[in-house]
Amino acid sequence: MSKTHFGYQSVDEAEKANKVAEVFHSVASKYDVMNDFMSFGLHRLWKKLTIARAQVRPGQKVLDIAGGTGDLAAAFARAADWGYQADAQVWLSDINASMLGVGRDRLLDQGLALPCVQFDAEQIPFPANHFDVVTVAFGLRNMTHKERALQEMCRVIKPGGRVLVLEFSKPDAFIQPIYDVYSFKVLPWLGEKIAQDSESYRYLAESIRMHPDAPALKEMMLEAGFDEVEVHRMSGGIVALHIGIKY
Repeated sequence: MSKTHFGYQSVDEAEKANKVAEVFHSVASKYDVMNDFMSFGLHRLWKKLTIARAQVRPGQKVLDIAGGTGDLAAAFARAADWGYQADAQVWLSDINASMLGVGRDRLLDQGLALPCVQFDAEQIPFPANHFDVVTVAFGLRNMTHKERALQEMCRVIKPGGRVLVLEFSKPDAFIQPIYDVYSFKVLPWLGEKIAQDSESYRYLAESIRMHPDAPALKEMMLEAGFDEVEVHRMSGGIVALHIGIKY
């Protein structure tokens, strides 16, 4: 059976999805609180920049993959004028039922009864050339076959559409030593104190290190079928926004 990585562990491919699911079932209720602590609130800025670059317009169709607690989907619903424009669609999706439930409830609290669907991004249950915009924020690195997921994202966007991948990346060399100490010492400690779960946050730190850096991810996206890929590194390279465009 083929092997893949789960953090620094080598596991069977079939086993990884269940292990990732356990992590996100565990952290779902504290996800946003921990994100604020982990990033000192910067994740909100990174997502705002992603929302701005998505350039969603009234009446467009948008799919948010691994959408978690629904903050991007809520912004896209407003930009697409969802509920008022007949053609507008904004879908919140996640592979994890716990995360999707938290996102659905938070959207409802804002008066947004958006459609929510649970699926594996390696098999997106929508027809080709359907969406104007597809986004995935901090979710790609947890996917077993990233190249397959990217191919699927490319398949479901219309010609002229764009896929935005916001993900942790490799920081600049002068940041790396501090970043390593924070990731492997402070982050698990925060996970234990706030979410009573140090192991899940140790995995998250390891998964970041195993994810392709910005140039490698750009190449993966081009190989997946995108005609053009823009790369925007932020916060000294700690995160990167990749925008794949299909002609």
